[in-house]
Amino acid sequence: MSFTRRALLIGAMQGGLMAVLAGRLAWLQVVEGHRYKTLAENNRINVKLLAPSRGLILDRYGVALAENSQNFRVLVVPEQTTNLEQVLNNVAKLIPLKEGTVQTILKTAKRSPRFASLEIRDNLSWDEVATIEVNLPDLPGVSIDVGEVRYYPLGEAVAHMIGYVGAVDKADQTTDDPLLKMPDFKIGKTGLEKVLDSELRGRAGAAEVEVNVVGREVRELSRNPGEPGRDVTLTIDSELQDYVRERLSTQRSASAVIMDAKTGAVYAMASVPSFDPNEFSRGLTPETWNRLLADPGVPLNNKAIGGQYPPGSTYKMVTAMAGLESGAITPGRRVFCPGHFNMGDTRFHCWKQGGHGSVDLVTALAQSCDTYFYQVSLDIGIDKIGEMANRFGLGVMLDTGLAEERKGLIPSQAWKRSHLGQPWHRGETVVASIGQGYVQATPLQLAVMTARLANGGHAVMPQLTAMIGDVPIEKKEWPSMGFNPAHLAIVRDGMEHVVMYPRGTAYGSRITVEGMEMAGKTGTSQVRRITKEQRALGIKNEDLPWNHRHHALFVGYAPYNDPRYVVSVVVEHGGGGSAVAAPIAKDLILMAQQRNPAARAVSPDGHGVPPAPMPVHNTTTLSADPADAEIEDEVAPESESVAPETETVPAQGAG
Repeated sequence: MSFTRRALLIGAMQGGLMAVLAGRLAWLQVVEGHRYKTLAENNRINVKLLAPSRGLILDRYGVALAENSQNFRVLVVPEQTTNLEQVLNNVAKLIPLKEGTVQTILKTAKRSPRFASLEIRDNLSWDEVATIEVNLPDLPGVSIDVGEVRYYPLGEAVAHMIGYVGAVDKADQTTDDPLLKMPDFKIGKTGLEKVLDSELRGRAGAAEVEVNVVGREVRELSRNPGEPGRDVTLTIDSELQDYVRERLSTQRSASAVIMDAKTGAVYAMASVPSFDPNEFSRGLTPETWNRLLADPGVPLNNKAIGGQYPPGSTYKMVTAMAGLESGAITPGRRVFCPGHFNMGDTRFHCWKQGGHGSVDLVTALAQSCDTYFYQVSLDIGIDKIGEMANRFGLGVMLDTGLAEERKGLIPSQAWKRSHLGQPWHRGETVVASIGQGYVQATPLQLAVMTARLANGGHAVMPQLTAMIGDVPIEKKEWPSMGFNPAHLAIVRDGMEHVVMYPRGTAYGSRITVEGMEMAGKTGTSQVRRITKEQRALGIKNEDLPWNHRHHALFVGYAPYNDPRYVVSVVVEHGGGGSAVAAPIAKDLILMAQQRNPAARAVSPDGHGVPPAPMPVHNTTTLSADPADAEIEDEVAPESESVAPETETVPAQGAG
């Protein structure tokens, strides 16, 4: 009987234990079954991120400015070779490898799983791919892989504006986007590639890959390709852009902008010398980098938006508008120019030693008489001139979004007190009135200034992007700046006389095609002081070292009776604006009118009406009349005064 009680007790205990085990098993299988299934799946399935295709950058007609091309790579799997070093040496006999590549791969192989693929070289040509493929039987573990690499068909023509892509660094990891943590993933580093990177980048895809216990991939279970980046359509005309680059390349260092006076659309914006952005996307060699850094033309600088220069006589329209709008001068006011202007015991020279005689405002603009603006500037005052310059887009950011954009400098009394701790002098107003002294502007700002003069005084801003994906950028109605139309007409009349009248400083660069005539303004700005001794010795601009010579400038619009296209040209250390910059501007604005991109707007599908073939015309500047010989160089000789040198604020990009 006691035995039966003991057996019952033991049996009860065993039954209890079995019940506990059964309950725990039920809990693990039923309640937490999904959790443990997931953990088990993670032991055999890896999720691998897939980089999406980067969006294209297109011109206004759908022509690719930045696209993705196939990138053929040769890879090797160490565990599939009996002698990795021998295989690498055999590959080196078939295709060129950089010095040290074999040793680098051998070191990498020691730190990596033997089943992991290692890249030997990328950017293989078709011939190199064929050579490797033919020899694969003798290259165990070697294979060809196809990926994507960013390609810029126009190369140097769009380098500064479009920019380039590069590997992600710590400074770029500002978001939680998993793409930024992918090895070899590239993002926009400069230009529009950087500004529009979030739109162009796309969203990562994923592939589920079955792996074995040591992490080797067995098979792909599923694939989600992700979301490719959106295409971006620009306002740029690619053929016009390429023509601008080609025309500027005759100069050692120059930049130019062509834009729409009414809409603000930028049709071309170039800076030379330039660089090939494809070299950056493929991986820049130290030799190429050092060559770019050593070039005195500073090819890495986007001078069109970042070069800051004394605007010289192109600034005289600002001084004229400040005088007219403030009532300090009237259109009929005449000033006698004997070739200089005396203020106390200080003499400021006009560029024309013999003087211009009695001139009014229109004649002063046409012949670029410095003395006229010297005298009227004292009645206007530096602050009114500066305020007018700001209204015309000088000394302010134009919101292009490009990191290289610079503000320039428009001086005022308050600026000098706050930055230099000194009072403003009347002689500095005289110098600033002709765009010298502290005044600094970028070529894009000069184009915007000209557009606002040409379009009747509307505050147009430059526009580079026309469409993102299939969504057009909303067109803006530019507000009026409230100028007196009669005052704008007088200044524009002076700009017409600059080009279309025999005594104008750019008469030698006039356009004779009916309906395409140009109006504009030449400018020649000093970058170093011309001493009294140099003038006495007859030393000319061309006798100076290149980086001491004057900058040549021209701004203009066409057709002058119904302005649509605006051009701005700056040739660093080029000499005279009439002799150097004006002929280039003539060719550029004539080409713009012949292509007429404004008449072929970007369509809702992202592709504009196909452009007309590139016109062919004679780009040789018309022979100048005898009068042109004496207006070859309009820079005012340095005054015998304490007026500031133009280098007080360094001209960025000036080499």
